[in-house]
Amino acid sequence: MLDQASYTPRLKAVYTDQIRAAMKEEFGYKNDMQIPRLDKIVLNMGVGEAVKDTKKVKQAAEELTLIAGQKAVMTMAKKSIAGFRVREEMPLGCKVTLRGDRMYEFLDRLINVAMPRVRDFRGVKPSFDGRGNFAMGLKEQIVFPEIDFDKVDEVLGMDIIICTTSQVDAEAKALLKLFNMPFNS
Repeated sequence: MLDQASYTPRLKAVYTDQIRAAMKEEFGYKNDMQIPRLDKIVLNMGVGEAVKDTKKVKQAAEELTLIAGQKAVMTMAKKSIAGFRVREEMPLGCKVTLRGDRMYEFLDRLINVAMPRVRDFRGVKPSFDGRGNFAMGLKEQIVFPEIDFDKVDEVLGMDIIICTTSQVDAEAKALLKLFNMPFNS
């Protein structure tokens, strides 16, 4: 059993020991507080079939909880839309916001375990929002080792948003490259 007080996630140690110095050298920051860092990682699963069967959202929330190591929150419809058979406050998906040590643990598992398990993987497309945040999608949640393939009823995709303190996409991309994010360009 690990002692929680002395345990530091591997990527957090790499960030403090190596990445901060590399970023400071590359971009010439005068103050250590200017160096971009990870702020949070948001995982989101939208379940389209939730309109017909609400059990699918609960199953997705359980799987997302296993993947993240933190309880998933159900996302509810804000408005009723008759064309989609959606009523207000109907559960349509689930999300988790990771910060601190759990965020670094998840990023480590995503880059080193889950992405190599994606079929025909050639890297991720750099998709930044203009403010230093990176978004990507996975087509199947079964690439994570926490999910038991035999117990999965339906393969669902998920969105992963990595928020950084950087205000510029170039700095955020350099930060994620130093974390070994496999960009394809």
